[in-house]
Amino acid sequence: MKTINTVKLLTTALCAVALFGCKGGSPTGETGSAGKKTGKVMAEVNGGTITTSDFERELKNLPEYLKAMADTPQGRKEMLDTMVIRELILQQASKDGLDKGPEIEEKLQDLKKRLIVEAFLKKKVETESSVSDEDLKKFYEQNKDKFKTGEQIKASHILVKTEKEAKDVLAQIKAGGNFEELAKKSSVDSSSAKGGDLGWFGKGSMVPAFEKAALALKEGQVSDVVKSDFGFHIIKLTGKRPAGIRPLEEVKDQIKGAIMPSRQQEVFQKIKEELKKTAKVTIKEDVLNETGGKPAENKPAEAAKPAAVPEKK
Repeated sequence: MKTINTVKLLTTALCAVALFGCKGGSPTGETGSAGKKTGKVMAEVNGGTITTSDFERELKNLPEYLKAMADTPQGRKEMLDTMVIRELILQQASKDGLDKGPEIEEKLQDLKKRLIVEAFLKKKVETESSVSDEDLKKFYEQNKDKFKTGEQIKASHILVKTEKEAKDVLAQIKAGGNFEELAKKSSVDSSSAKGGDLGWFGKGSMVPAFEKAALALKEGQVSDVVKSDFGFHIIKLTGKRPAGIRPLEEVKDQIKGAIMPSRQQEVFQKIKEELKKTAKVTIKEDVLNETGGKPAENKPAEAAKPAAVPEKK
């Protein structure tokens, strides 16, 4: 069910990801082949720098649901600020000597192994688990009931924090301003990156005030200022359609998401079997059972002890 995201919640999530990193991410400081950082400098931090290459790499590694948020002016500003904080933490940790030591080295080696395994599996699985158009069509034809929807509308909106801002934007629209461009420039919602487009949705998907105003519009019409718990909206109705089955083109990504997990699992199972065919593997069941499900202690293997000698009488 589609809902309007709160700016505060997404901004918090965005900052958390930028601060602690995300799967596939890497530390600030991308370098070229000559060892020099690449891209234009976006921020200088105690002699260190954060470049456009660093920033774009962070954007690339963000979860999909945060990418649109990070593409807004406020989102990009928050993300850069959090990258600055992370760089300051790294610099201070280095001064404190926390970037060295056996524990860090051990974790770095573990991380390296994980990244290598991940890269291998990603390449193999992506290559061998592709979903063809024929697969998508077959699934669609066999599961049409899953794509039935009630009456739906399609709308775009511009969300701002104050009524004055909303009235100013509405005045620009009435004067001939482009709705999509104004959404990209002024809206604080994650949909701003797409010109305010919220896609198709039915009754019950949006907050009541927004839904009531949107349903009352005619196609192509722009609303007056609408207040909700999220701020002040200007809504543009861009489409209406009756109840029915959604077309294949519109649900391809949804179908791919349904097929892909089982397809990837099949490929992964095949990879395991192929690797084991040419490998010599010996499982020490007795040692495994001794652990009792607990991590084995990191102790040197004990030497064999002689049998007990009976005491002389």
